[in-house]
Amino acid sequence: MGDRFFLYDELVNTKTRFVSFMGENTRFDLAIIQSDRYYGKHVVLDIQGSRFAIIGPDDLKEEGYLEYAYQLSEEDAEELRSFLMELI
Repeated sequence: MGDRFFLYDELVNTKTRFVSFMGENTRFDLAIIQSDRYYGKHVVLDIQGSRFAIIGPDDLKEEGYLEYAYQLSEEDAEELRSFLMELI
C-alpha cells in the first residue's frame, strides 16, 4: 500500500454538552460540540437519530434546514430550533 495522504490531522480542544429533553412528540438526545473549527458554529449530533449538522445562528434562521438535516416534522424542528436558539 502507498502512503496515506491526509488533508489534515489535528487534535483540538472541544467543549461538549450532552442534553436530553422531551418535546411534544419526540425525545431529543443531543451532543453539542464547540471548538475553534467551523467558523464558530457548533456540531450538533442527534444521538437517537444518528444524524448531525454544523449549525450556527444563520442556519437556525434558514427555512427547512433542521427539517432536512434531522429528518424532522415542522413542529419537531421548531422545538429543536427554539432550544438551539438559546444555546447558539
